[in-house]
Formats: sequence, structure tokens, C-alpha cells
Amino acid sequence: MELDIDQYILLTIYPAAAIFGLGFFARKAKISESLKYVFQGSASIIFSIIYFQAVPNGGAQGLAVVLFLFGVLLFFMARKYVIHPETEGRQERNAASANGGQPRK
Repeated sequence: MELDIDQYILLTIYPAAAIFGLGFFARKAKISESLKYVFQGSASIIFSIIYFQAVPNGGAQGLAVVLFLFGVLLFFMARKYVIHPETEGRQERNAASANGGQPRK
């Protein structure tokens, strides 16, 4: 059984919808950026494993590899946000620029 183009497009849309849905939920629930990236990376890798195992005749191996690499990239982004949180630095810079360049006391 070969994959048709419409099936392949659906296999591409499912993980994208899950990743965007997790991002939307994380924003509404005010979850930190690092946890959001961990959830999205986990979803991407889970889809990768499912596609590698469930799709017959290697029909989605390329997509599975791309999803796996994207998941690894999201884990690196989560690690970056744990080591160097962007939000604290941005707030200090915004406060300094609002006060004419003087840091807030």
C-alpha cells in the first residue's frame, strides 16, 4: 500500500496542528517558554516514532526524520530558555528605555 498525496498532506497537518495547539494552550495557561518547547518537542518526536512504525513500506520515513530533528531542535531551544531566560532581560531593557536610559531603582 502506497501513500497518496492527500494522505501525506494529512500526515503533515496532524503534527503541525498538535504543535500549534500546544503553543496556544501554553500561552493561555501562562506556561513558561521552556516547558512549551519541551511539550512541543515531545509531541514532534512522538509523531516521528508513530510515523516510522505505523506507516507501511517506509512511506513517511522522510517526514519522520524531519519531525525528529525538529523535536531535537525544540529541546535545544528549551535548554536555551532555561539557561538564559529572555523575559527578564527584556523587561529590564524596556524599563530602562522608558526611563530615558536610566535603570529603574
